[in-house]
Amino acid sequence: MTYVTRFAPSPTGPLHLGHAYSALLAHDMAKAHRGQFLLRIEDIDQSRARPEWEAQIYDDLAWLGLTWPMPVMRQSERIDTYSAALRNLVAKGLAYPCTCSRRDIAAAASAPQEGAPLIGPDGIVYPGTCRPSLDAAPRGVSDGAALRLDMRAARLRLGAAPVFTETGLGPDGETGPIDTCWETVFETVGDIVIARPAMGTSYHLSVVLDDAAQGITTVTRGQDLFEATVIHVILQRLLGVPTPLYHHHRLIRDNHGKRLAKRDDARAIAKYRAEGANPQDIRAMIGLVQGPAAHTLGSRPASS
Repeated sequence: MTYVTRFAPSPTGPLHLGHAYSALLAHDMAKAHRGQFLLRIEDIDQSRARPEWEAQIYDDLAWLGLTWPMPVMRQSERIDTYSAALRNLVAKGLAYPCTCSRRDIAAAASAPQEGAPLIGPDGIVYPGTCRPSLDAAPRGVSDGAALRLDMRAARLRLGAAPVFTETGLGPDGETGPIDTCWETVFETVGDIVIARPAMGTSYHLSVVLDDAAQGITTVTRGQDLFEATVIHVILQRLLGVPTPLYHHHRLIRDNHGKRLAKRDDARAIAKYRAEGANPQDIRAMIGLVQGPAAHTLGSRPASS
């Protein structure tokens, strides 16, 4: 089996040093295993995606020395695939429409009998306001409604709790086989949104289907997405697609310990390029050695 990794940025702003770390790590790991590195453009949020940012992604990655097969996969061209998967989940009673606003959810989760709201991978853990009974007939999508994954129905269908293999490090040093229990999923994850009205899908659903379609064998991404992995494994099992290995890596932070984000233009790759940096300078900043040991974690980037 060919070893396949990917880098999947959203064209909503400039790539920064954190993106450089993730892309170079995935590329180097594939090269070390004589495998393949793929690029995917995650542009389901068309309200924020911009063609100029997509063009900058290609330019910055090529400048870093990365290569990938063309054409790249673009999520905006796969809406029919996501819709088919959603219809399948709804028909099996595994998803339900939800009209709750963020304010509704916060109010329900903060009610006196509930205590302080729990925060999960998608924000406040959904209190189940719109969740149907397990014997209710499936309900399709309605205008203005989101679709949520019914975790209790998922447990009945799947039985055993989700398990995945971590080849990197979770936020608390987790590595190797990672398992959980359904009660933990109910309490700390909840019925997450798998389709938003304005998009017709969600990150969680799209990334699972896209990784399967591209034959990704190792998902390389930041530790901030470690807690979402259980969601993806559940969706993989429900949709009948393979579960890849996961390699979560450290996050690149500024000198104050804050994780870099798209708004951190001061750490943008393009800015360093304009100031005369070369690709090896970028590798030095993020503490990433080149070659087979590319998964070695280095120090924080130097200040700019």
